[in-house]
Amino acid sequence: MVNTQSGGSRPLLEVRGITKLFGSFAACSAIDLTIEPGEIHALLGENGAGKSTLVKMLFGVLQPSAGDVLWEGRQISIGSPGEARKTGIGMVFQHFSLFEALTVAENIALSLDGKAPLSKIAEEARRLSEAYGLPLDPNAHVADLSVGERQRIEIVRALLQNPKLIILDEPTSVLTPQEADRLFETLDKLKAEGRSVLYISHRLEEVQRICDRATVLRHGKVTGACDPRQETPASLARMMVGSDVASVSRPHHADAGAVVLETRALNAAARTPFAVALKSVSLSVRAGEVLAIAGVAGNGQGELFDILSGEYLAESHDAVQLKGKPCGRAGISARRLMGGAFVPEERHGHGAVTGMSLSDNLVLSRNASDRASLLTGGLLKVIKGGAVRSLSRKICHDMDVRKSGEDPAAGSLSGGNLQKFIVGRELDRKPTLLVVNQPTWGVDAGAASRIRQALVDLARSGSAVVAISQDLDEIFEIATHIAVISDGALSPAYPAADLNREKIGLLMGGMHDKAKEAAHAH
Repeated sequence: MVNTQSGGSRPLLEVRGITKLFGSFAACSAIDLTIEPGEIHALLGENGAGKSTLVKMLFGVLQPSAGDVLWEGRQISIGSPGEARKTGIGMVFQHFSLFEALTVAENIALSLDGKAPLSKIAEEARRLSEAYGLPLDPNAHVADLSVGERQRIEIVRALLQNPKLIILDEPTSVLTPQEADRLFETLDKLKAEGRSVLYISHRLEEVQRICDRATVLRHGKVTGACDPRQETPASLARMMVGSDVASVSRPHHADAGAVVLETRALNAAARTPFAVALKSVSLSVRAGEVLAIAGVAGNGQGELFDILSGEYLAESHDAVQLKGKPCGRAGISARRLMGGAFVPEERHGHGAVTGMSLSDNLVLSRNASDRASLLTGGLLKVIKGGAVRSLSRKICHDMDVRKSGEDPAAGSLSGGNLQKFIVGRELDRKPTLLVVNQPTWGVDAGAASRIRQALVDLARSGSAVVAISQDLDEIFEIATHIAVISDGALSPAYPAADLNREKIGLLMGGMHDKAKEAAHAH
Protein backbone atom coordinates (compact mmCIF):
# COMPACT_ATOMS: atom_id res chain seq x y z
CA MET A 1 0.00 0.00 0.00
CA VAL A 2 1.45 3.39 -0.95
CA ASN A 3 0.46 6.91 -0.08
CA THR A 4 0.43 8.80 -3.35
CA GLN A 5 -0.11 12.28 -1.92
CA SER A 6 0.69 14.70 -4.73
CA GLY A 7 2.94 17.63 -3.98
CA GLY A 8 3.37 21.10 -5.35
CA SER A 9 0.17 23.12 -5.36
CA ARG A 10 -1.87 23.93 -2.28
CA PRO A 11 -4.56 21.33 -1.52
CA LEU A 12 -8.10 22.23 -2.56
CA LEU A 13 -9.61 20.59 0.52
CA GLU A 14 -7.91 19.43 3.67
CA VAL A 15 -9.66 17.70 6.55
CA ARG A 16 -7.79 17.42 9.84
CA GLY A 17 -8.98 15.16 12.64
CA ILE A 18 -12.66 15.50 11.77
CA THR A 19 -14.90 13.57 14.18
CA LYS A 20 -18.65 13.04 14.40
CA LEU A 21 -20.25 11.64 17.55
CA PHE A 22 -23.81 10.39 17.85
CA GLY A 23 -24.06 10.06 21.61
CA SER A 24 -21.07 7.92 22.54
CA PHE A 25 -20.82 6.35 19.09
CA ALA A 26 -18.12 7.78 16.80
CA ALA A 27 -19.34 7.52 13.20
CA CYS A 28 -16.14 9.31 12.14
CA SER A 29 -13.05 9.41 14.35
CA ALA A 30 -10.12 11.79 13.75
CA ILE A 31 -10.25 11.49 9.94
CA ASP A 32 -7.55 13.18 7.85
CA LEU A 33 -8.18 13.66 4.14
CA THR A 34 -6.55 15.78 1.45
CA ILE A 35 -7.94 16.43 -2.03
CA GLU A 36 -5.74 18.11 -4.62
CA PRO A 37 -6.94 20.37 -7.45
CA GLY A 38 -7.78 18.39 -10.59
CA GLU A 39 -7.85 14.91 -9.08
CA ILE A 40 -10.47 12.19 -8.83
CA HIS A 41 -10.21 10.86 -5.30
CA ALA A 42 -11.99 7.66 -4.26
CA LEU A 43 -13.48 7.26 -0.79
CA LEU A 44 -13.74 3.55 -0.05
CA GLY A 45 -15.12 1.51 2.83
CA GLU A 46 -17.70 -1.00 3.93
CA ASN A 47 -21.27 0.01 4.63
CA GLY A 48 -21.17 1.77 7.98
CA ALA A 49 -17.49 2.74 7.61
CA GLY A 50 -18.32 6.45 7.94
CA LYS A 51 -18.26 7.56 4.27
CA SER A 52 -21.76 9.06 4.21
CA THR A 53 -21.24 10.82 7.53
CA LEU A 54 -17.99 12.34 6.30
CA VAL A 55 -19.37 13.71 3.03
CA LYS A 56 -22.48 15.03 4.78
CA MET A 57 -20.15 17.08 6.99
CA LEU A 58 -18.29 18.33 3.92
CA PHE A 59 -21.60 19.36 2.32
CA GLY A 60 -22.99 20.99 5.47
CA VAL A 61 -25.77 18.48 6.14
CA LEU A 62 -24.10 17.46 9.43
CA GLN A 63 -21.83 19.45 11.71
CA PRO A 64 -18.59 17.88 13.02
CA SER A 65 -18.06 17.28 16.72
CA ALA A 66 -14.36 18.07 16.38
CA GLY A 67 -11.70 18.74 13.75
CA ASP A 68 -10.92 21.34 11.10
CA VAL A 69 -11.80 21.81 7.44
CA LEU A 70 -9.49 23.88 5.27
CA TRP A 71 -10.48 25.15 1.82
CA GLU A 72 -7.58 26.31 -0.33
CA GLY A 73 -5.53 26.70 2.85
CA ARG A 74 -8.17 28.71 4.72
CA GLN A 75 -10.04 27.25 7.70
CA ILE A 76 -13.78 27.27 7.11
CA SER A 77 -17.03 26.16 8.72
CA ILE A 78 -19.74 24.70 6.45
CA GLY A 79 -23.05 25.30 8.18
CA SER A 80 -25.44 24.21 5.44
CA PRO A 81 -25.59 22.84 1.89
CA GLY A 82 -26.13 26.41 0.72
CA GLU A 83 -22.85 27.46 2.33
CA ALA A 84 -21.14 24.43 0.78
CA ARG A 85 -22.32 25.43 -2.69
CA LYS A 86 -21.16 29.03 -2.17
CA THR A 87 -17.77 27.71 -1.05
CA GLY A 88 -17.46 25.68 -4.25
CA ILE A 89 -18.62 22.22 -3.21
CA GLY A 90 -21.36 20.41 -5.12
CA MET A 91 -22.84 17.01 -4.34
CA VAL A 92 -24.85 14.42 -6.23
CA PHE A 93 -26.52 12.08 -3.76
CA GLN A 94 -27.15 8.40 -4.34
CA HIS A 95 -30.92 8.94 -4.08
CA PHE A 96 -32.14 11.56 -6.52
CA SER A 97 -34.36 14.44 -5.37
CA LEU A 98 -36.42 15.24 -8.44
CA PHE A 99 -40.10 16.03 -9.00
CA GLU A 100 -41.38 13.74 -11.74
CA ALA A 101 -44.23 16.01 -12.81
CA LEU A 102 -41.87 18.95 -13.44
CA THR A 103 -39.55 19.59 -16.36
CA VAL A 104 -35.78 19.31 -16.26
CA ALA A 105 -35.39 23.09 -16.17
CA GLU A 106 -38.01 23.48 -13.43
CA ASN A 107 -36.25 20.91 -11.26
CA ILE A 108 -32.93 22.69 -11.75
CA ALA A 109 -34.46 26.08 -10.96
CA LEU A 110 -35.74 24.86 -7.60
CA SER A 111 -32.17 24.29 -6.39
CA LEU A 112 -30.69 27.59 -7.56
CA ASP A 113 -30.31 30.76 -5.59
CA GLY A 114 -31.51 33.94 -7.23
CA LYS A 115 -34.39 34.64 -9.58
CA ALA A 116 -33.09 33.91 -13.06
CA PRO A 117 -35.83 33.45 -15.70
CA LEU A 118 -36.67 29.83 -16.44
CA SER A 119 -35.75 30.35 -20.09
CA LYS A 120 -32.23 31.43 -19.11
CA ILE A 121 -31.85 28.44 -16.76
CA ALA A 122 -33.00 26.11 -19.55
CA GLU A 123 -30.55 27.67 -22.00
CA GLU A 124 -27.62 27.38 -19.57
CA ALA A 125 -28.57 23.80 -18.65
CA ARG A 126 -28.63 22.84 -22.33
CA ARG A 127 -25.24 24.50 -22.91
CA LEU A 128 -23.64 22.74 -19.95
CA SER A 129 -25.17 19.38 -20.79
CA GLU A 130 -23.75 19.57 -24.32
CA ALA A 131 -20.35 20.81 -23.15
CA TYR A 132 -19.91 17.93 -20.73
CA GLY A 133 -21.40 15.16 -22.86
CA LEU A 134 -24.55 14.86 -20.73
CA PRO A 135 -27.29 15.50 -23.31
CA LEU A 136 -30.55 16.75 -21.80
CA ASP A 137 -33.73 18.36 -23.07
CA PRO A 138 -34.53 21.10 -20.50
CA ASN A 139 -38.19 21.02 -21.49
CA ALA A 140 -38.63 17.26 -20.99
CA HIS A 141 -40.65 16.03 -18.02
CA VAL A 142 -38.63 14.00 -15.53
CA ALA A 143 -41.26 11.26 -15.54
CA ASP A 144 -40.43 10.51 -19.18
CA LEU A 145 -36.68 10.14 -18.59
CA SER A 146 -34.55 7.10 -17.87
CA VAL A 147 -32.66 6.79 -14.61
CA GLY A 148 -29.43 7.65 -16.41
CA GLU A 149 -30.97 10.84 -17.79
CA ARG A 150 -32.21 11.74 -14.32
CA GLN A 151 -28.71 11.45 -12.98
CA ARG A 152 -27.53 13.84 -15.69
CA ILE A 153 -29.99 16.39 -14.28
CA GLU A 154 -28.41 16.08 -10.84
CA ILE A 155 -24.90 16.50 -12.26
CA VAL A 156 -25.85 19.46 -14.47
CA ARG A 157 -27.65 21.02 -11.51
CA ALA A 158 -24.42 20.73 -9.50
CA LEU A 159 -22.32 22.08 -12.38
CA LEU A 160 -24.52 25.17 -12.70
CA GLN A 161 -23.14 26.19 -9.28
CA ASN A 162 -19.63 26.19 -10.85
CA PRO A 163 -18.12 23.97 -8.14
CA LYS A 164 -14.42 23.31 -7.68
CA LEU A 165 -15.20 20.01 -5.91
CA ILE A 166 -18.01 17.61 -6.80
CA ILE A 167 -18.94 14.74 -4.46
CA LEU A 168 -20.50 11.75 -6.25
CA ASP A 169 -22.12 9.04 -4.11
CA GLU A 170 -22.47 5.68 -5.93
CA PRO A 171 -22.97 7.43 -9.29
CA THR A 172 -23.02 4.30 -11.46
CA SER A 173 -25.28 2.11 -9.32
CA VAL A 174 -28.25 2.82 -11.63
CA LEU A 175 -26.42 3.14 -14.95
CA THR A 176 -25.93 0.79 -17.87
CA PRO A 177 -22.31 0.08 -18.87
CA GLN A 178 -22.69 2.51 -21.77
CA GLU A 179 -24.05 5.26 -19.52
CA ALA A 180 -21.21 4.66 -17.05
CA ASP A 181 -18.66 5.08 -19.85
CA ARG A 182 -20.23 8.40 -20.76
CA LEU A 183 -20.07 9.52 -17.12
CA PHE A 184 -16.37 8.65 -16.96
CA GLU A 185 -15.75 10.81 -20.03
CA THR A 186 -17.50 13.68 -18.24
CA LEU A 187 -15.31 13.20 -15.16
CA ASP A 188 -12.21 13.32 -17.35
CA LYS A 189 -13.38 16.70 -18.71
CA LEU A 190 -13.96 18.03 -15.19
CA LYS A 191 -10.50 16.87 -14.16
CA ALA A 192 -8.92 18.51 -17.21
CA GLU A 193 -10.52 21.81 -16.16
CA GLY A 194 -8.83 21.56 -12.77
CA ARG A 195 -11.98 20.55 -10.88
CA SER A 196 -11.78 17.78 -8.29
CA VAL A 197 -14.10 14.85 -7.66
CA LEU A 198 -14.62 12.89 -4.45
CA TYR A 199 -15.90 9.57 -5.73
CA ILE A 200 -17.72 7.03 -3.55
CA SER A 201 -18.32 3.61 -5.10
CA HIS A 202 -18.44 -0.07 -4.25
CA ARG A 203 -17.54 -0.95 -7.84
CA LEU A 204 -13.83 -1.39 -7.46
CA GLU A 205 -13.06 -1.96 -11.14
CA GLU A 206 -14.28 1.54 -11.98
CA VAL A 207 -12.34 3.02 -9.05
CA GLN A 208 -9.21 1.49 -10.58
CA ARG A 209 -10.14 2.86 -13.97
CA ILE A 210 -10.81 6.52 -13.16
CA CYS A 211 -9.42 7.45 -9.73
CA ASP A 212 -6.00 8.97 -9.04
CA ARG A 213 -5.93 8.25 -5.32
CA ALA A 214 -8.05 6.44 -2.76
CA THR A 215 -8.63 6.86 0.96
CA VAL A 216 -9.96 3.82 2.81
CA LEU A 217 -12.21 4.03 5.88
CA ARG A 218 -13.01 1.22 8.28
CA HIS A 219 -15.09 1.59 11.45
CA GLY A 220 -15.01 5.37 11.13
CA LYS A 221 -11.24 5.68 10.84
CA VAL A 222 -8.77 6.06 7.99
CA THR A 223 -6.99 2.74 7.58
CA GLY A 224 -4.98 3.44 4.46
CA ALA A 225 -4.42 5.33 1.23
CA CYS A 226 -3.30 4.04 -2.14
CA ASP A 227 -3.05 4.54 -5.86
CA PRO A 228 -5.96 2.30 -6.97
CA ARG A 229 -4.35 1.81 -10.39
CA GLN A 230 -1.57 -0.11 -8.65
CA GLU A 231 -4.06 -2.39 -6.88
CA THR A 232 -6.49 -5.13 -7.85
CA PRO A 233 -10.18 -5.31 -6.96
CA ALA A 234 -9.29 -8.07 -4.49
CA SER A 235 -6.59 -6.01 -2.78
CA LEU A 236 -8.86 -2.96 -2.58
CA ALA A 237 -11.62 -5.09 -1.05
CA ARG A 238 -9.09 -6.47 1.42
CA MET A 239 -8.18 -2.94 2.53
CA MET A 240 -11.86 -2.14 3.02
CA VAL A 241 -12.87 -5.17 5.08
CA GLY A 242 -9.55 -6.10 6.69
CA SER A 243 -9.53 -9.61 5.23
CA ASP A 244 -9.97 -11.43 1.93
CA VAL A 245 -13.47 -11.28 0.45
CA ALA A 246 -14.73 -14.76 -0.34
CA SER A 247 -15.56 -15.48 -3.96
CA VAL A 248 -19.03 -16.80 -4.70
CA SER A 249 -19.31 -20.51 -5.45
CA ARG A 250 -21.54 -20.75 -8.51
CA PRO A 251 -24.81 -22.74 -8.63
CA HIS A 252 -25.11 -25.91 -10.72
CA HIS A 253 -27.83 -26.07 -13.35
CA ALA A 254 -27.76 -29.87 -13.17
CA ASP A 255 -29.43 -29.62 -9.74
CA ALA A 256 -32.67 -28.23 -11.20
CA GLY A 257 -35.90 -29.97 -10.21
CA ALA A 258 -39.63 -29.33 -10.54
CA VAL A 259 -41.08 -25.99 -11.63
CA VAL A 260 -41.63 -23.76 -8.58
CA LEU A 261 -42.73 -20.43 -10.09
CA GLU A 262 -44.43 -19.90 -13.42
CA THR A 263 -46.19 -17.02 -15.14
CA ARG A 264 -48.19 -17.41 -18.32
CA ALA A 265 -48.61 -14.44 -20.67
CA LEU A 266 -48.85 -12.15 -17.68
CA ASN A 267 -50.18 -8.67 -18.45
CA ALA A 268 -50.57 -5.77 -16.06
CA ALA A 269 -51.66 -2.23 -16.84
CA ALA A 270 -49.52 0.66 -15.63
CA ARG A 271 -50.88 1.69 -12.23
CA THR A 272 -49.70 5.31 -12.43
CA PRO A 273 -48.75 7.70 -15.25
CA PHE A 274 -45.11 6.99 -14.39
CA ALA A 275 -45.32 3.19 -14.15
CA VAL A 276 -44.55 0.58 -16.82
CA ALA A 277 -47.12 -1.90 -18.12
CA LEU A 278 -46.13 -5.58 -18.14
CA LYS A 279 -46.63 -7.19 -21.53
CA SER A 280 -47.23 -10.92 -21.87
CA VAL A 281 -44.53 -11.90 -19.37
CA SER A 282 -43.85 -15.63 -19.27
CA LEU A 283 -41.22 -17.19 -17.04
CA SER A 284 -40.53 -20.53 -15.41
CA VAL A 285 -38.13 -21.18 -12.53
CA ARG A 286 -37.29 -24.64 -11.23
CA ALA A 287 -36.03 -25.82 -7.88
CA GLY A 288 -32.27 -25.39 -7.77
CA GLU A 289 -32.23 -22.54 -10.30
CA VAL A 290 -31.33 -18.88 -9.96
CA LEU A 291 -33.12 -16.88 -12.63
CA ALA A 292 -31.53 -13.43 -12.89
CA ILE A 293 -33.56 -10.72 -14.57
CA ALA A 294 -31.40 -7.96 -16.03
CA GLY A 295 -32.44 -4.63 -17.46
CA VAL A 296 -31.97 -0.88 -17.41
CA ALA A 297 -33.75 0.71 -14.45
CA GLY A 298 -37.32 1.78 -15.10
CA ASN A 299 -38.25 -0.98 -17.55
CA GLY A 300 -40.78 -2.76 -15.33
CA GLN A 301 -38.57 -4.38 -12.68
CA GLY A 302 -40.55 -2.94 -9.77
CA GLU A 303 -43.87 -3.79 -11.38
CA LEU A 304 -42.75 -7.37 -12.00
CA PHE A 305 -41.59 -7.77 -8.40
CA ASP A 306 -44.90 -6.41 -7.12
CA ILE A 307 -46.95 -8.87 -9.15
CA LEU A 308 -44.70 -11.87 -8.31
CA SER A 309 -44.85 -11.04 -4.60
CA GLY A 310 -48.60 -10.44 -4.50
CA GLU A 311 -48.39 -6.77 -3.55
CA TYR A 312 -50.23 -6.13 -6.81
CA LEU A 313 -52.65 -8.77 -8.03
CA ALA A 314 -52.66 -10.24 -11.53
CA GLU A 315 -55.69 -10.08 -13.81
CA SER A 316 -56.35 -13.80 -13.46
CA HIS A 317 -55.67 -16.36 -10.74
CA ASP A 318 -53.73 -18.73 -13.01
CA ALA A 319 -51.47 -15.98 -14.45
CA VAL A 320 -49.04 -16.74 -11.59
CA GLN A 321 -48.51 -20.27 -10.26
CA LEU A 322 -46.48 -21.27 -7.23
CA LYS A 323 -45.69 -24.99 -6.94
CA GLY A 324 -48.38 -25.67 -9.55
CA LYS A 325 -51.10 -23.82 -7.63
CA PRO A 326 -52.68 -20.67 -9.08
CA CYS A 327 -52.03 -17.61 -6.92
CA GLY A 328 -52.33 -14.62 -9.26
CA ARG A 329 -55.20 -13.18 -7.22
CA ALA A 330 -53.66 -14.09 -3.85
CA GLY A 331 -51.89 -11.47 -1.74
CA ILE A 332 -48.42 -11.53 -0.26
CA SER A 333 -49.47 -13.24 3.00
CA ALA A 334 -51.11 -16.08 1.10
CA ARG A 335 -48.02 -16.52 -1.07
CA ARG A 336 -45.81 -16.60 2.02
CA LEU A 337 -47.97 -19.42 3.36
CA MET A 338 -47.33 -21.22 0.06
CA GLY A 339 -43.57 -20.99 0.63
CA GLY A 340 -42.72 -17.65 -0.95
CA ALA A 341 -40.31 -15.06 0.45
CA PHE A 342 -39.78 -11.57 -0.93
CA VAL A 343 -37.13 -8.85 -0.60
CA PRO A 344 -38.11 -5.51 -2.21
CA GLU A 345 -35.69 -2.99 -3.72
CA GLU A 346 -36.37 -0.23 -1.20
CA ARG A 347 -35.06 -1.17 2.25
CA HIS A 348 -36.39 1.80 4.17
CA GLY A 349 -40.15 1.77 4.66
CA HIS A 350 -40.76 -1.19 2.33
CA GLY A 351 -38.40 -3.97 3.40
CA ALA A 352 -38.32 -2.68 6.98
CA VAL A 353 -40.06 -0.13 9.20
CA THR A 354 -37.11 2.08 10.05
CA GLY A 355 -38.47 3.38 13.36
CA MET A 356 -39.07 -0.11 14.73
CA SER A 357 -36.51 -2.47 16.21
CA LEU A 358 -35.02 -5.37 14.28
CA SER A 359 -36.97 -7.88 16.36
CA ASP A 360 -40.24 -6.02 15.76
CA ASN A 361 -39.51 -6.04 12.02
CA LEU A 362 -38.85 -9.76 12.25
CA VAL A 363 -42.26 -10.34 13.81
CA LEU A 364 -44.02 -8.19 11.19
CA SER A 365 -42.61 -10.31 8.37
CA ARG A 366 -43.98 -13.56 9.79
CA ASN A 367 -47.35 -15.12 9.08
CA ALA A 368 -49.75 -15.75 11.93
CA SER A 369 -48.69 -19.41 12.11
CA ASP A 370 -45.02 -18.38 12.31
CA ARG A 371 -45.71 -15.81 15.01
CA ALA A 372 -47.34 -18.35 17.30
CA SER A 373 -43.97 -19.83 18.24
CA LEU A 374 -42.43 -16.40 18.79
CA LEU A 375 -45.06 -14.44 20.68
CA THR A 376 -47.20 -14.64 23.77
CA GLY A 377 -50.05 -12.50 25.06
CA GLY A 378 -52.55 -12.71 22.23
CA LEU A 379 -53.30 -10.29 19.43
CA LEU A 380 -54.15 -7.27 21.56
CA LYS A 381 -51.07 -7.45 23.76
CA VAL A 382 -48.12 -8.82 21.88
CA ILE A 383 -45.11 -9.35 24.11
CA LYS A 384 -41.75 -10.17 22.62
CA GLY A 385 -40.39 -13.34 24.06
CA GLY A 386 -36.86 -14.63 24.24
CA ALA A 387 -37.46 -16.58 21.04
CA VAL A 388 -37.79 -13.38 18.99
CA ARG A 389 -34.62 -11.84 20.38
CA SER A 390 -32.76 -15.11 20.00
CA LEU A 391 -33.83 -15.49 16.37
CA SER A 392 -32.92 -11.89 15.61
CA ARG A 393 -29.46 -12.46 17.10
CA LYS A 394 -29.06 -15.63 15.02
CA ILE A 395 -29.93 -13.80 11.78
CA CYS A 396 -27.48 -11.01 12.61
CA HIS A 397 -24.76 -13.56 13.37
CA ASP A 398 -25.37 -15.64 10.24
CA MET A 399 -25.37 -12.59 7.95
CA ASP A 400 -22.68 -10.62 9.83
CA VAL A 401 -25.02 -7.69 10.51
CA ARG A 402 -23.09 -4.87 12.22
CA LYS A 403 -25.26 -2.98 14.70
CA SER A 404 -24.77 -0.49 17.52
CA GLY A 405 -26.86 -2.25 20.17
CA GLU A 406 -28.65 -5.45 21.11
CA ASP A 407 -31.89 -4.63 19.28
CA PRO A 408 -31.56 -1.25 17.54
CA ALA A 409 -34.03 0.48 15.28
CA ALA A 410 -33.79 -0.75 11.69
CA GLY A 411 -33.15 2.80 10.50
CA SER A 412 -29.99 3.06 12.61
CA LEU A 413 -28.22 0.41 10.50
CA SER A 414 -26.24 1.30 7.41
CA GLY A 415 -27.91 0.41 4.13
CA GLY A 416 -25.78 -2.69 3.57
CA ASN A 417 -26.28 -4.03 7.08
CA LEU A 418 -30.03 -3.50 6.90
CA GLN A 419 -30.06 -5.32 3.55
CA LYS A 420 -28.19 -8.26 5.11
CA PHE A 421 -30.75 -8.41 7.92
CA ILE A 422 -33.74 -8.30 5.54
CA VAL A 423 -32.27 -11.02 3.30
CA GLY A 424 -31.34 -13.12 6.34
CA ARG A 425 -34.82 -12.68 7.79
CA GLU A 426 -36.37 -14.13 4.62
CA LEU A 427 -33.78 -16.91 4.27
CA ASP A 428 -34.45 -18.03 7.84
CA ARG A 429 -37.95 -19.03 6.75
CA LYS A 430 -36.33 -21.62 4.41
CA PRO A 431 -38.62 -20.57 1.55
CA THR A 432 -39.42 -22.69 -1.48
CA LEU A 433 -39.21 -19.52 -3.57
CA LEU A 434 -37.26 -16.31 -2.98
CA VAL A 435 -37.85 -13.23 -5.16
CA VAL A 436 -35.39 -10.40 -4.50
CA ASN A 437 -35.21 -7.02 -6.25
CA GLN A 438 -31.68 -5.51 -6.45
CA PRO A 439 -30.15 -7.85 -3.84
CA THR A 440 -26.90 -5.91 -3.32
CA TRP A 441 -27.76 -2.39 -4.44
CA GLY A 442 -25.41 0.06 -2.70
CA VAL A 443 -23.71 -2.51 -0.45
CA ASP A 444 -19.99 -3.09 -0.06
CA ALA A 445 -17.95 -5.95 -1.50
CA GLY A 446 -17.98 -8.07 1.64
CA ALA A 447 -21.74 -7.73 2.18
CA ALA A 448 -22.43 -8.34 -1.51
CA SER A 449 -20.38 -11.54 -1.47
CA ARG A 450 -22.24 -12.80 1.60
CA ILE A 451 -25.68 -12.03 0.14
CA ARG A 452 -24.89 -13.54 -3.25
CA GLN A 453 -23.54 -16.71 -1.70
CA ALA A 454 -26.65 -16.99 0.44
CA LEU A 455 -28.83 -16.84 -2.69
CA VAL A 456 -26.74 -19.51 -4.41
CA ASP A 457 -26.81 -21.72 -1.30
CA LEU A 458 -30.60 -21.40 -1.09
CA ALA A 459 -30.91 -22.61 -4.69
CA ARG A 460 -28.54 -25.49 -3.97
CA SER A 461 -30.76 -26.52 -1.07
CA GLY A 462 -33.61 -27.05 -3.55
CA SER A 463 -35.36 -23.69 -3.60
CA ALA A 464 -35.98 -21.47 -6.62
CA VAL A 465 -34.54 -17.95 -6.69
CA VAL A 466 -35.52 -14.98 -8.85
CA ALA A 467 -33.01 -12.14 -8.60
CA ILE A 468 -33.88 -8.87 -10.34
CA SER A 469 -30.62 -6.95 -10.72
CA GLN A 470 -28.99 -4.14 -12.69
CA ASP A 471 -25.49 -5.35 -11.78
CA LEU A 472 -24.18 -7.50 -14.64
CA ASP A 473 -21.21 -8.70 -12.58
CA GLU A 474 -23.65 -9.95 -9.96
CA ILE A 475 -25.87 -11.59 -12.56
CA PHE A 476 -23.04 -13.59 -14.10
CA GLU A 477 -21.83 -14.54 -10.62
CA ILE A 478 -25.06 -16.09 -9.33
CA ALA A 479 -27.33 -16.99 -12.25
CA THR A 480 -28.07 -20.34 -13.82
CA HIS A 481 -30.38 -18.58 -16.30
CA ILE A 482 -30.71 -14.96 -17.42
CA ALA A 483 -33.66 -13.08 -18.88
CA VAL A 484 -33.84 -9.37 -19.68
CA ILE A 485 -36.78 -7.03 -19.14
CA SER A 486 -37.21 -4.15 -21.59
CA ASP A 487 -40.19 -1.79 -21.66
CA GLY A 488 -42.27 -4.25 -19.64
CA ALA A 489 -41.53 -7.23 -21.91
CA LEU A 490 -39.40 -10.16 -20.73
CA SER A 491 -37.05 -12.04 -23.04
CA PRO A 492 -36.82 -15.83 -22.96
CA ALA A 493 -34.48 -17.14 -20.27
CA TYR A 494 -31.09 -18.25 -21.59
CA PRO A 495 -28.54 -20.43 -19.81
CA ALA A 496 -26.07 -18.03 -18.22
CA ALA A 497 -23.19 -19.73 -20.03
CA ASP A 498 -24.74 -18.78 -23.39
CA LEU A 499 -24.75 -15.02 -22.76
CA ASN A 500 -22.19 -12.25 -22.45
CA ARG A 501 -22.43 -8.50 -21.89
CA GLU A 502 -22.89 -7.76 -25.61
CA LYS A 503 -25.83 -10.16 -25.94
CA ILE A 504 -27.42 -8.81 -22.77
CA GLY A 505 -26.99 -5.28 -24.17
CA LEU A 506 -28.98 -6.30 -27.27
CA LEU A 507 -31.73 -7.67 -25.05
CA MET A 508 -31.74 -4.49 -22.95
CA GLY A 509 -32.46 -2.57 -26.13
CA GLY A 510 -35.39 -4.86 -26.92
CA MET A 511 -33.51 -6.58 -29.78
CA HIS A 512 -34.55 -10.08 -28.74
CA ASP A 513 -34.24 -11.66 -32.17
CA LYS A 514 -30.63 -10.54 -32.65
CA ALA A 515 -29.70 -11.63 -29.14
CA LYS A 516 -31.32 -15.01 -29.76
CA GLU A 517 -29.26 -15.44 -32.91
CA ALA A 518 -26.10 -14.48 -31.00
CA ALA A 519 -26.90 -16.92 -28.21
CA HIS A 520 -27.50 -19.75 -30.66
CA ALA A 521 -24.27 -18.89 -32.47
CA HIS A 522 -22.49 -19.34 -29.14
